[in-house]
Amino acid sequence: MKKIILSACVMFITIAAYGQRDKGTVTLQPKVGLNMATLTNDNDADSRFAPVVGAEVEVQATDMVSFSGGLLYSMQGAKGKIGNVDGTVKLDYINVPILANVYVAHGFAVKLGVQPGFLINNKVKVSQNGVNAEVDLEKSLKAAGIDAKLNKVDISIPVGVSYEFSNINIDARYNWGVTKIIDEDSSKNSVFQITVGYKFAL
Repeated sequence: MKKIILSACVMFITIAAYGQRDKGTVTLQPKVGLNMATLTNDNDADSRFAPVVGAEVEVQATDMVSFSGGLLYSMQGAKGKIGNVDGTVKLDYINVPILANVYVAHGFAVKLGVQPGFLINNKVKVSQNGVNAEVDLEKSLKAAGIDAKLNKVDISIPVGVSYEFSNINIDARYNWGVTKIIDEDSSKNSVFQITVGYKFAL
């Protein structure tokens, strides 16, 4: 029995050590995934499902802690319906997530950070009886008599978890919006995000 237990312990240590990144290791991770995005403080808003794609660089500071920075093209916004008219608010950002990652178990990390985002596209798509139209969101607000400007910089707080095996990394995070979409309105970005990436050692 002692030999069996000892053998199991040795195997566990070997498995735990396998894939453990040394201090100072740097990796590049291209990634692709899906956003489930909506806007806060809007009871009529439904989720917009849209892609996110980009890459992150991670530096292993200690055996348990790493820091990462990324560049992601993230399609956000929300969907809604008024009568028989379907609407989609399309807010597309270049996001720069900066994260601290703590590896609490082999391959498993929890993460927290800050994410500035830069608005590069804003549209509203409306659909009614098979007829579609897409217009600039800011211009549509002005046409409706609403004197408001979209904030071009968005700040959010990403918090999440990830699991890595054989250099494949599955990441799930929530990006909690801090900045208002429009100063005159209380709505903020709210995005659940899941991505799959592959880590290359640099």
